[in-house]
Amino acid sequence: MEKEFDRWNKTKKEIDQSSENRFYHPREIWWCTLGINIGFEQDGSDQEFRRPVLVLRAFGKICLVVPLTTSPQKHKFRVPIGLVEGKERALLSPN
Repeated sequence: MEKEFDRWNKTKKEIDQSSENRFYHPREIWWCTLGINIGFEQDGSDQEFRRPVLVLRAFGKICLVVPLTTSPQKHKFRVPIGLVEGKERALLSPN
């Protein structure tokens, strides 16, 4: 499958020009636009390149997060940790 780097670059420019402020706090789960990564790192999914993330630490306008998954695939190390926007279950995943 060919990655859509050009579409991701367009989306990234739109995000960069957005003046919307986000107020996040540690232990919250957010949808985050993670984009397309190089190699075998997990990409964001859907048309907006998004994945749920767990906010570990906030540093002003940036934060440290752990990417999560909403995949229903069973795995003994996947641990449910909460809902994303009250809908999908977020899972801590080893992969």
